[in-house]
Amino acid sequence: MSTTLKTAAIVGAIAASLAATGVAAQEQEKCYGVSLAGENDCAAGPGTTCAGTSKVDYQGNAWTLVEAGTCMDIDLPAGMDGMARMGSLEPLERDLPEA
Repeated sequence: MSTTLKTAAIVGAIAASLAATGVAAQEQEKCYGVSLAGENDCAAGPGTTCAGTSKVDYQGNAWTLVEAGTCMDIDLPAGMDGMARMGSLEPLERDLPEA
């Protein structure tokens, strides 16, 4: 195989890899209220910086990336009040740390 063909094959493989990565990122969405304390991907409300900063399990204003279309179907335990918990595509006003 000539050097030109090898280079073209390598460039093609890299381009395909980058394209696949972009598709994978597009197939995820932010899901609020589903992560355990300290395991969120980002956004955990005022006074926090980013990933791993949630203080409470299932904190409503902390999100985790999940497969697109699955957020509302994640099986979560009931809240302290016995009400069912669900993930949300928007921040929630539940399970927030005490100020």
